[in-house]
Amino acid sequence: MTLLGAILAGGQATRFGSDKALALLDGQTLIAHAAAALRAATDTVIVCGRTTGPDGLAAIPDWPAPDLGPLGGLCAALRHAEAHGHDAVLSIGCDTPYLPTALVERLTAGGEARFLRQAPIIGYWPVALTEPLSHHLTQSGDRAVYRWASRVGAVAIDAGGDLPNINRVADLARLADRAE
Repeated sequence: MTLLGAILAGGQATRFGSDKALALLDGQTLIAHAAAALRAATDTVIVCGRTTGPDGLAAIPDWPAPDLGPLGGLCAALRHAEAHGHDAVLSIGCDTPYLPTALVERLTAGGEARFLRQAPIIGYWPVALTEPLSHHLTQSGDRAVYRWASRVGAVAIDAGGDLPNINRVADLARLADRAE
């Protein structure tokens, strides 16, 4: 099985106030932390929702259009994975700097689509979902990852611990303080 790592980084970061993918944590950008987390578990890592990839990462635009939220990035990743011979996508947001190995193992176990109940953009998505997601995005106005994942039978799992997610500058400051 080949696994594509996809960092979903096309959001507006309105709560953060600036491009959070480029915010620094321990001297590295958040997107570099996310890429490192994915590299440990995947064959290739890409960034979705950007025209250029920071930190030397390949970037692809959301599909079928920009501003569709995380599902647009996930759909682009699935299409890319399918076109490049990958079997599935492991997705995280650029605001998730760590992904524990045990959690990756739980997400990828069994081969069926799985996602985190607490953060549904973190998930394991077989390429068989490419067409259903493409159809959903072109035919529906619903952009909620949780609802789409439930519709296609993806299994929701609990993170089972503290998984950092950075939405505001204060979240980043708290995470940096804990690391000290």
